[in-house]
Formats: sequence, C-alpha cells, structure tokens
Amino acid sequence: MSKVNVRTRFAPSPTGYLHVGGARTALFNWLYARHHRGTFVLRIEDTDLERSTEESVTGILEGLDWLGLTWDEGPLRGGDFGSYFQSERLDIYRQYVQRLLEEDKAYYCYCTPEELKARRQDAFTQGKDPKYDRRCANLTTTERQALKAEGREPVVRFRSSDSGNTEVDDLIRGKIVFDNQMLDDFVILKSDGMPTYNFAVVIDDHLMQITHVIRGDDHISNTPRQIQVYEALGFPVPEFAHLPMILGSDKTRLSKRHGATSVTEYRDAGFLPEALVNYLALLGWSYSATDTLFTTEELIEKFSLDRVSRNPAVFDMKKLEWMNGVYLRELDPERLTDLVIPELQKEGLLPETIDGPTRERVKKIALSLQSRIRTLAEFVPSSRYFFVDEIEYDAAAVEKFLYRDYVPDMFGLLLDRLMKTEPFTEANIEKAFLEVQEQVNRKLGDVIQPVRVAITGTRVSPGMYEVLAALGRARTCHRLKTAAEMAKVKISQ
Repeated sequence: MSKVNVRTRFAPSPTGYLHVGGARTALFNWLYARHHRGTFVLRIEDTDLERSTEESVTGILEGLDWLGLTWDEGPLRGGDFGSYFQSERLDIYRQYVQRLLEEDKAYYCYCTPEELKARRQDAFTQGKDPKYDRRCANLTTTERQALKAEGREPVVRFRSSDSGNTEVDDLIRGKIVFDNQMLDDFVILKSDGMPTYNFAVVIDDHLMQITHVIRGDDHISNTPRQIQVYEALGFPVPEFAHLPMILGSDKTRLSKRHGATSVTEYRDAGFLPEALVNYLALLGWSYSATDTLFTTEELIEKFSLDRVSRNPAVFDMKKLEWMNGVYLRELDPERLTDLVIPELQKEGLLPETIDGPTRERVKKIALSLQSRIRTLAEFVPSSRYFFVDEIEYDAAAVEKFLYRDYVPDMFGLLLDRLMKTEPFTEANIEKAFLEVQEQVNRKLGDVIQPVRVAITGTRVSPGMYEVLAALGRARTCHRLKTAAEMAKVKISQ
C-alpha cells in the first residue's frame, strides 16, 4: 500500500475574526500535516456575501501568521488548486451542479420560503419529521415551466438516499452510523446562484486533494450529507476527524462572556504566540498526564489524532496566564526587550525612536520584572514608575511605611550617600543601604520598605537595588526628597 501524501485544510468563513475554536482547528490541521510532512491548505469560504468582509479575511490571515501556522497553499501564497477563495470558484460549483442535474441526482425546487415554513409548521403540529417533503422531486417539464412562469426562482436540491445507512469511520470518535431516513434533500445551489456549504466544501476538498478533514464536532451532522455527495460524484471520501467542543469555565460553549476569544485580542492582551499555541494544543489533546509544556517542534513530533479526546475541552484562562508566564520567564533578553518596547510606546512612555542607551535601560527594567509578570500587558503598569517623573502613591502603603517617625532623617542619610555613590550600580547602592541601616540601627526591611514606597508608590517591586540602578540617580534622589517632605508634614501634624 502506497504512503498517503497527507493534505489537510483550514477553511474559515470570513464573517468575523479568528477565534479560539477556529485557531485550535487550524492548529490541529497544521500539526497533523507537519507531523506527516504533508501539506496544510488555507481556503477562505466566503460564499456568504452579505456577512463576509475583507477585514475578517485580514484578521484571519493576521491571526494565523502571528501564531506561526504558516500555510503551504492559499491566499498570498497561491498553489496548484486555486483560487483559494470560494467566491472565485462559482463556475466550478455550477459545473458539478449541472452534472448532478443531468444524472438525475439533483433537481430544481420551486417551493417558496413561505411555503416551506408553513409545511414545516404543519409537520411539527402533526408530530412528523419537518424535513423537505420532495414536492418538486419529480416535476414534469410542463410543471416546471408553469412554476417558472409564476416568477419563482428555483434552488437545486440534492437527491439524498432515504434508505440504509451512511457510515463514517471517524479518526477520533470511531464508527458513526447515520440513518439515511433522517436526511432530507438539502439545497446545494441557492436561487441567487451561490452554492451551499455542504456542496461547495465537497467540491473544494476533492479538487484540492484533501486527504483528512479535521474539524469541530459541530460538523458531525453535516458529514453524512457530504459523504453522499462524494459518492454521487464518484469522488473518493477523505478521512474525517471531529474535534471536541471548547467550553468556558461554566461548561457552556466558549463565547465572548468568558473573556477574549479572538486570537488578535490575546495578542493585544500581551500573550505570546508560542504560549497560546501550546495551550490550544492541550484543548482536547494530551501526550501524557504530566507533560504540559511543549515547544512547537515537540508538538509536531508528538501530535497524533489517536490522542485527541472525544470529550469537550474546558478553556481555563488562569492556566493560560500561568503558561504564558512560564514562557515569558524563559524569553531571551533581547526578544523580551523587543516585545516590551512597543507596549511602552503605545502608552506614551517611550518615544517612537529610541537610542542604544535607552534600549539598554529598558532591557534592564524588563529583566527585573521578567519573573513577576504573566502577560506583556502587565509590564506597563508594573514598570510605569521607571518612566514617569511623578508617580502615584498607594495610600495604604504610604500610611503604613512612609509615615514612620524615623523615615525623614533616614531618607536624609540615604540621600547623602546616594548622591556620592559612584558609579550608581546595584553593588554600590547596596553598600549605601547597609551603611544607613547600621547607622539608624534598624532591620534592613525597615530601611528598604519605606524607600520602595517612596520610589515606586507601592509596596511591591523587584529588588530595591536593581530598581534604583535602573531608575537612575536623579529620579531616585528626587523621589526620596519628595517622600521625606511628605513624611515630615504628616508626622508634624
């Protein structure tokens, strides 16, 4: 038996941005193709002309590109089976519709939406299956002409098999059997000439030689219809694999109310692409009970569909934040600096163009906070005091640590030493602190904590010596003087 040249595809509808569910589907298709050294195809299913937008296409491409899910064929890259936009393939679909009509495997239906709605309602009232009653399945030429003369625009329906079963050996769920009596003659071409999803997807997957259709389990009900179209056209049926649904923490389907669900929102919230890829891979797939952190190369090596669960996956924002924090702590200093600079520029804390010394200062600050942040977005509020002249004070921290009777004099002693400290390095700053501690005969924490509040406005920060070294002598001394005056005023009241 010859080896199959694996070809998978991700085929989003551009009616919104790339969301977590779609990104997970794209990732699993991408991993499966990469694992088998196959081809990953991106196809844009934009036949819903009213809802499809260029903005959504851009958002999908941008999201996939940010995640690193590079496609081998598709928009911007081309390929042997284009166009990769369904709206540009309409003539192809119509050719296959005509073929089915000629082979009596499809027929024109002239029923109006109002008539169909009324019949469905009648069927519900009588406790019957509300599927299409095949009223137009065997119209004569004369009857068709009469209906057309009334101005009715027909759709084309596929003549489904209504006996026996349609079976699929799902690569995740095993054998699934569908009773053909439950299927109706579904529309394959709408009255406006646009193909329906269940028809166009079959034509495209066949012509693009897709071997494995990996998609969400909300498509399971579409599978028997699509298999019947494959068989009616004499096409080989691809392998199917249906991924489990993604739920929110309350076990309902993941939606906006569970937090950001668009991939670009996660990017803008300061998540790293490699962290989100790692996390998405674990939504429905696992390699072992204990392994949770994987490089992209490891995911490609280890990924297989037989390790995908049949059960819904629960999206846990706290776990994603934890995982992102792990990835942030392991970042190379230069890349970390490259990532935080735009965050600071967005907030107006850095100019658009920075020089070498400024970059080095930002790098030093970024490294001091690297172990304390879970997302890049947390970097700005955690580091703002490094970049502004005047800081905001936490009132509770000021009351607890700054308004102590020994603080003004202690700050005076520390200022005297720091003004003379040369060079202004962590080691020399530490030496100044230890000398003042000995002079005031206090615990080191009783020296450092008031200084921390004076310098940062809060009671939590990286190590005090590295903070002062990164802040610089001028801002350090200015803030100590300001805080000493505040303390004097308060204590004297």
